[in-house]
Amino acid sequence: MTSLTLAYPESTIHEATAATIIRVLEANDIEPEIVTGPKQALADLLHKGEIDIYVAAWLPDEDSDLLGAGTTQLGRLFQPEACCCISDENSTLTSLSDLAQAGQGIARTIVTPQSLAKRMEQVLRTYNLAEAGFTLEVLPDEEALARLNAALAAEQPSLLPLFQPCFLFHQGGLRILNDPHKAMGGEMEATLLLRDGLRDELETDLVDELDELMLSAKIISAMDYAMRVEGMSADEAAEAWQRGKLLPR
Repeated sequence: MTSLTLAYPESTIHEATAATIIRVLEANDIEPEIVTGPKQALADLLHKGEIDIYVAAWLPDEDSDLLGAGTTQLGRLFQPEACCCISDENSTLTSLSDLAQAGQGIARTIVTPQSLAKRMEQVLRTYNLAEAGFTLEVLPDEEALARLNAALAAEQPSLLPLFQPCFLFHQGGLRILNDPHKAMGGEMEATLLLRDGLRDELETDLVDELDELMLSAKIISAMDYAMRVEGMSADEAAEAWQRGKLLPR
């Protein structure tokens, strides 16, 4: 069995994505050696040619620094999105443009994951939310997600800055607000990054399978939920998806 090095950043979203790729590799008699860690450490290994497959770069906004000589993009797995939601799926609010004029029923403190802090600072400036009394409480991502999860059950609606995919979208109870000025950023694509030359070393059928693999934010959100809430491993969640047991048909 052939071996190669597959890396992904330390997060359940990237672990879930990687699990789908690992199953494809193993089905093609390739045993991946898994490397995970902080994104910057993996970026250094990638640029040194010490990683064969990186799962997955979110381009162009999040991971453009991973590109460069020595890497090849492969596939369009799904479309990640940075968005601002409200913790009331029945809210009459539909757009960030409406927030400054909204009543005091919405919590003015916006718990914000560190990874979304710059985007939310732009949201406050673009939509004049600071003048309306909104402030950011920036926390490490996992701590923020726990607070945002709790906010879904609170009586007072809150704003939830989130990357999609995320288990909270599968859990439900929130509404994505329109962002007409794109303050949260534009559309992104999740893609594999291959070590330079690896594409030519792999079987054509495997390259085609990886290139054509179609996931979605909904699938990865469901896998994230299965891992975080239902206690599945990433491999178990990937198998459940492949067997059609993760999402309602």
